[in-house]
Amino acid sequence: MEQIRKLFEQSVQLSDADWDFFASKLVQRSFSKKRRLLKTGQTEHYLSFIEKGAVRFYIDREERELTFAFAFANGFVSGYDSFLTRLPSGYHIETLTETVLWQLTYEDLQAVYRQTAVGNAIGRFAGEELFLKKSRRELSLLNETAEQRYLKLFTEQPELLQKIPLKYIASYIGITPQALSRIRRRIY
Repeated sequence: MEQIRKLFEQSVQLSDADWDFFASKLVQRSFSKKRRLLKTGQTEHYLSFIEKGAVRFYIDREERELTFAFAFANGFVSGYDSFLTRLPSGYHIETLTETVLWQLTYEDLQAVYRQTAVGNAIGRFAGEELFLKKSRRELSLLNETAEQRYLKLFTEQPELLQKIPLKYIASYIGITPQALSRIRRRIY
């Protein structure tokens, strides 16, 4: 839980009283590998911080699953659009490894906003991180080749290649597993 405080305090100073109130709302939950955290059609009820593990966001198509995002330890995970709008999600979120989350419900986040001096800064920090991740992903798809996206992913998240099946990585960078194999042969 202290990881979360340290992360927030990079941007905003938390009083002990504000932190204690916020921390009292967090619930730690552990999930096994391949566990769905959110299913298409469900409303997201949690904003979660990943203490340990990795998750993927994907759309289930008849012909194949399309992975469009990953989240890792020391970052936030949420079907954030569903969380904010209180409408059903159009995608799944699934653990890729054993995962430990610190979760905050929508209702508890609203209480943090109302009852703490820094509540809005906390919510803004988490929301901005999720937005920036999404924005970087969109720009990467528009401006980089599949090989550049793969190399960037490898550079920024080297543990990714050890934890995540290559078929998910291929889907994430927008190519087939066979095309990823060709890129990997060229690089290594």
